[in-house]
Amino acid sequence: MYQSLLTELTNNIFTITINRPEKLNSLNKTVMEELNHAIDEVYENPAIKSAIITGAGPKAFVAGADISEFLGLSRDQGAALARKGQAVFFKIGQCPKPIVAAVNGFALGGGCELALACHFRLCSQQAKFGQPEVNLGLIPGYGGTQRLTHLIGKGRSMELMMSAELITADQALQYGLVNHVTTPETLLSKTMEILLVIQSKAPLAIAGIIACVNTAVGDLPAGDYKNGFEKEQSVFGECFGTEDLKEGATAFLEKRKPLFKGV
Repeated sequence: MYQSLLTELTNNIFTITINRPEKLNSLNKTVMEELNHAIDEVYENPAIKSAIITGAGPKAFVAGADISEFLGLSRDQGAALARKGQAVFFKIGQCPKPIVAAVNGFALGGGCELALACHFRLCSQQAKFGQPEVNLGLIPGYGGTQRLTHLIGKGRSMELMMSAELITADQALQYGLVNHVTTPETLLSKTMEILLVIQSKAPLAIAGIIACVNTAVGDLPAGDYKNGFEKEQSVFGECFGTEDLKEGATAFLEKRKPLFKGV
């Protein structure tokens, strides 16, 4: 179905693997278009309850954009490229189903930005993160200046982006960029383990958490900002109109596990 992606659905978890190991899984036009379609699948397929994005091979998650596609672009074309990339990454971040990055190697430039767009991140011990665009006379264009700053703070994000230095998995954990560091062999299984726990919770409540947290950190398209506390009030109220809340409260009182249906 895809030229540059591998996809697999197991236990309602949709694993999207960027499959260009010979190019360190770099993001070219085809990858971005196909990733956009794969995320549409996550939104539209009711059998998919959560998703993982990872990279093929032991070396890289995604080692950046395909630089050969940058040559000869005008200012307007460069801005249009950023808009397209940001649109795909906003779609990932705004997805009402959890999308988690399993970073198995280099996550550089656009690859780091892809990981940042996911709801949270796990990585293997060999992972390295960085935004080295200044080495090319560029800045991050797919949301990196914003999301990295929200995650690790102004000072650290400024230093990383201006120096183009890479950070290790342990540094990424210390900075709050990733939630867990695993062995390469257990990266996907650990990610799936966490998602299976999340999938046992109320889907509409999970979607509400994603929407509210995105509002809190301003991870929304331009013009779509709203006071986070007002957003929380609204979504909290919406939960009272769901069958899942009735089931959750009843199960709690009856001392049994709830069976949520996402309605």
